[in-house]
Amino acid sequence: MKKRSDQNRALVMDALRGSKWRLLLAAVEVILAILALYCTSYVTSYALDYVLLGEDPSLPDWLFSFLTAHSDVTKTFWFCALMLILFTVLNGWFTFVRRRNVSLASEQMAKKMRDVLYRHLNAVPYDYHKHISTGDLVQRCTSDVDTVRRFISNQLMEIVRIIVMFVTALVMMLLIHPQMALISMVTLPILSVLSFLYFRFVRKYFTEADEAEGALSTAIQENLTGVRVVRAFGQQRAEYDKFTKLNADFRKKNLFLNRLMAYYWSGSDAIGYLQIALTLVFGVLFYARTHGTPDAFTLGNIYLFVSLTNRLTWPVRQLGRILADLGKATVSLNRLNEILNAAAEQEPGKALKDVNTEGDITFEHVCFGYDAPNDVLDDISFTVHAGQTVAILGSTGSGKSSLVQLMQRLYPTTSGTISIGGTPINDIDHETLRRNIAIVLQEPFLYSRTIRENIKLVRPEATDEEMYAVAKEAAVHDVIMQFADGYDTVVGERGVTLSGGQQQRVAIARALMQDAPILIFDDSMSAVDTETDAKIRESLRARRGKGILFLISHRITTLCEADVILVLEHGKLVQMGTHAQLMQQDGLYRRIAEIQDVPQKGGEVA
Repeated sequence: MKKRSDQNRALVMDALRGSKWRLLLAAVEVILAILALYCTSYVTSYALDYVLLGEDPSLPDWLFSFLTAHSDVTKTFWFCALMLILFTVLNGWFTFVRRRNVSLASEQMAKKMRDVLYRHLNAVPYDYHKHISTGDLVQRCTSDVDTVRRFISNQLMEIVRIIVMFVTALVMMLLIHPQMALISMVTLPILSVLSFLYFRFVRKYFTEADEAEGALSTAIQENLTGVRVVRAFGQQRAEYDKFTKLNADFRKKNLFLNRLMAYYWSGSDAIGYLQIALTLVFGVLFYARTHGTPDAFTLGNIYLFVSLTNRLTWPVRQLGRILADLGKATVSLNRLNEILNAAAEQEPGKALKDVNTEGDITFEHVCFGYDAPNDVLDDISFTVHAGQTVAILGSTGSGKSSLVQLMQRLYPTTSGTISIGGTPINDIDHETLRRNIAIVLQEPFLYSRTIRENIKLVRPEATDEEMYAVAKEAAVHDVIMQFADGYDTVVGERGVTLSGGQQQRVAIARALMQDAPILIFDDSMSAVDTETDAKIRESLRARRGKGILFLISHRITTLCEADVILVLEHGKLVQMGTHAQLMQQDGLYRRIAEIQDVPQKGGEVA
């Protein structure tokens, strides 16, 4: 496995593919902007020494010779003012185009990262999402990506800028006066050490603050998602207390970070100003000692060294911010790679796409478990013929939902084989398999979109007539038409504006729209009344023979007309047969039927 640093580098470089030239161009623009900036200091020094005092300025011989040859123009304040304006404009222009290129590159990188993360989250196994917080995933895919983007946008070119400014200023000062150059850098080692110590000390606290933010995001997401439960049980105060506790922890960690940053910036400010003061004091001393000599340290040199010291000190001081932001970006990249390191769902077999999904479904000695090999389903064997309706009955936790989830290969079987049309499902491409199995869950998920968009989700190209037909089969068409906006009614997040029964019926219509040869109702009529239940069963009866239908329910009236009824108890298949056959047997099915006062012959149930 790659080291974390290698993974982080690979993630960033891959996301920057196609934008690296912008960063290279930005680096060139940084150098040009710095040269223009330093030229302004030289122009001011030249004005003080040559134009104002008539002394030789600290310029290269070739440049000074050129200027003296045109002294009628160059030995004027107008010339110096124009040069200052020119170099300031150049510095501003190169700074602008540099920031534009970096911004374009960083935004494109962030988009690619989000695309990669979203694609990968859709490719990981279903079980991955069962063991990780949704709020934490959202925080990683938004805040952590933005942290990396900000580092690339704000700090990456700052590293180039610091190096160029430091090297250029150092060379310039050494060429003018080596002794003064050393004095002008006396505090830089202290600033550098302080920056590195600050970075090493503060990095772990950035991780803690990020984790606290993730916990806070999770709490908000869970509260808003479960708003009905919170209100129904009067848990607003308890949820508020939980949020307040997490918020206080997040605030505490961020305040501690801000305190550390305040100590660093105030301390580095003091050292930086001390360095400027030292440069100014020693500059005046050198000026007084050498004034009137051939190698005099001029007034222009004092200004030049103070200016260069300022531009030398602050970049080094910025190392702390850069290293701190690098620490935050590293933590964020580690968190992003934790997602990307999760293995994508693999095809366990041949990944066949052209298979018969309309044939018999066979379970052969199937076992499944989360913690133990067979703690959920134990040695399940049965065959369902094409066109049959299969009902599944069992107490809570008996393995009903797990059984149908195995058919979609949301979980792998521990042992045994499931076949559709004679082909083991492990040999069927998972997209092909799931496209041919439509499922309606007991707690259906509806998107915060219109009812029309929710029903047409699996087939956006479907006509309105097809949508009306499946809505009528789901006994929800008349209900929808009573809304002011009809099918264009926007349902709230997770369908919160609809009742439980209405949500289930819209989800049933969506599944029918898929027109899959295998249809699964996982206790998906539990929230509808008996009259509506009967209407939906009548519609399903008309579809009999078009495909295999699995019905999971606790209502015997919903199950009794099925061709085959499976009874699960403690993960084992304890009974199998028709309603009439099972009513003749002493077992769970008959006990539940007697409790619900269901007639012995299934045909008598309407």
